[in-house]
Amino acid sequence: MEFKTRLKELRIEKDVSQSDVAKIVNMTKMAISHWEKGNSEPSIEQLKILAQYFDVSVDYLIGYID
Repeated sequence: MEFKTRLKELRIEKDVSQSDVAKIVNMTKMAISHWEKGNSEPSIEQLKILAQYFDVSVDYLIGYID
């Protein structure tokens, strides 16, 4: 599964908005929308923050493991 799909699923599962996620990684809501559409990807540091927030590994978040 791709990062864009994982991010959206985790966000919906945790019932948080794109704006909420944007605040966590110090980005705009538009940036999160681009991530979920696959138009761009987060930095390694942002991946670490997201993984910690969603309580998953970076490997899971990027689709390396299930």
